[in-house]
Amino acid sequence: MKSIKLLVAALFAVMPALAMAQDPGAGGMGVMGQVIFFAGFILIFYFLIWRPQSKRAKEHKALMAGLNKGDEVVTSGGMAGKITKVTDDFIVIEIADNVEVKVQKVAVAAALPKGTLKDI
Repeated sequence: MKSIKLLVAALFAVMPALAMAQDPGAGGMGVMGQVIFFAGFILIFYFLIWRPQSKRAKEHKALMAGLNKGDEVVTSGGMAGKITKVTDDFIVIEIADNVEVKVQKVAVAAALPKGTLKDI
């Protein structure tokens, strides 16, 4: 929301300069055409880049907050295992019998359904 307010303020600050820079004899797009083009560009940028990225970030944050002992996860490095211990920033994953690895929570890429590791 802050970025939208800043964008609108910047647009209003630049509008007089755009009006002064327009040559009356040129058959260009016009000031309003440029403003509409710029606004359309910003909307396309928002819907194609900013919104999907923030949605993925929220989903990953919720995944990290919901990690519990006993959950089966896959790390971004491709290791699959069962969580044996959870701390604030790290988790301990059991990847084989009596083989445990300490991993940062942010390295968890996905949570697997229960029993997935037995099928592998």
